[in-house]
Amino acid sequence: MYHNDPSGWGYALMFVGMALFWGLLIVGIVAMIRYLGRGMQTPHNAPSALNAAEKVLAERFARGEIDEVEYRTRLATLRAEAAS
Repeated sequence: MYHNDPSGWGYALMFVGMALFWGLLIVGIVAMIRYLGRGMQTPHNAPSALNAAEKVLAERFARGEIDEVEYRTRLATLRAEAAS
């Protein structure tokens, strides 16, 4: 009569199996959403690269390595390339 019912270990294994199943399912869905959502974001490194280039150019101008005309010409070139 009791041979077809799961024992205490059977219930424990069913609970652990169900928890693992739902946990892996939720983690898989979250990972898929994050992976697919990454392509929809705008690149954040483009403005920072421009700012870094302008900073280097300003430092060279401040040290006297380039004159004002060259500084303004290169700055205009950088900003024109970033706008396109």
